[in-house]
Amino acid sequence: MNGPLKDLLVVDLTRVLVGPYCTMILSDLGARVIKIEAPETGDDSRKFGPFIKDYSAYFMSLNRGKESIALNLKNEDDKKIFEKILSKADILVENFKPGTLEKWGFGWKQVSKKYPKLIYASASGFGQTGPLKELPAYDMVVQGMGGLMSVTGQPNSEPTRVGTSIGDITAGLFTAIGINAALYDRVKTGKGMYIDVSMLDCQIAILENAIARYLSKNEIPKPMGSRHPSIAPFEAFKTNDSYIIIAAGNDKLFENLCIALELDNLIKDERFKSNLSRSENMDNLKKILEDKLVKDTTNNWVKKLEKLKIPCGPIFNIKEAVENPQVQARNMIVKAYHKVIGDFKLAGNPIKMSAYKDESTRGNIPDLDEHREKILKEIS
Repeated sequence: MNGPLKDLLVVDLTRVLVGPYCTMILSDLGARVIKIEAPETGDDSRKFGPFIKDYSAYFMSLNRGKESIALNLKNEDDKKIFEKILSKADILVENFKPGTLEKWGFGWKQVSKKYPKLIYASASGFGQTGPLKELPAYDMVVQGMGGLMSVTGQPNSEPTRVGTSIGDITAGLFTAIGINAALYDRVKTGKGMYIDVSMLDCQIAILENAIARYLSKNEIPKPMGSRHPSIAPFEAFKTNDSYIIIAAGNDKLFENLCIALELDNLIKDERFKSNLSRSENMDNLKKILEDKLVKDTTNNWVKKLEKLKIPCGPIFNIKEAVENPQVQARNMIVKAYHKVIGDFKLAGNPIKMSAYKDESTRGNIPDLDEHREKILKEIS
């Protein structure tokens, strides 16, 4: 891929999701990524479904455009190979349990003495400090401990996981942000740095309204279904055939909504004159709105509301979301190539840059150890 990170070399010592997601972003932005995998087994996610011809679609979706070499970092010969690769690297990304790489001689303090310009990023469950630093964590663990599951789902429902691995993905995003900031700092100082990202920290960082309510009001938020805790109307409403999302985030949008629904009398109703009063009377407002909305279909209501620029939309399933003409127009479904499977469709890069073309194809998907000869030849 051509992009702003072109000519930078990333050594990818990660597996499963948080680290591979980060290095996938770096690859999409133009960096060359060499993925170091365990011999014989490779990245754990190579064994995660769904599968196409015995190849993991999960793995392929995260590791397009990378090169693979299998190395055992406990083995002296493989350590020497790794050192040679590392000597050419700009960035190292790893998501081992804290202390693991130190045991093998590749911790930050050990590596930075040899390669002072190296940017070294660690993404782990609980970070490199604190009482939980040595414990392992998966996405759902930090969703639970980070408070996210406590505000997800319907009132009085069982604990509900967010429908995607947001614990891993947010940590991958924050790690990529940190790396890019460190690259800019290196331009100014000539020095690399260490980046420590905790999955749990990232969950706290994205709590936004929930954490603001607790820290300012000492309120402990609870699940509210699709409803926003402090903006109204801002949730899913029943229609004749499904649901419609309506997000009338200010007084003018609420007035336009009332006009579109032919409920003009609500505009001057004291219960609904301001966002605060609407939030306090949301149950009453929802009943009034749904009594009107159930008289027509979601599609027809969306058309009517869009004419007045009211933020709204249907609730798509994954098929509908992927096939949405807007998503297609934004090049958010792209292709990568695997030598056995052929073309493989996957999610694109949401970062669009004026100086670089957003290609409709990504690099090839690597088999385990596929690039050994190429890499060894380069470093010999």
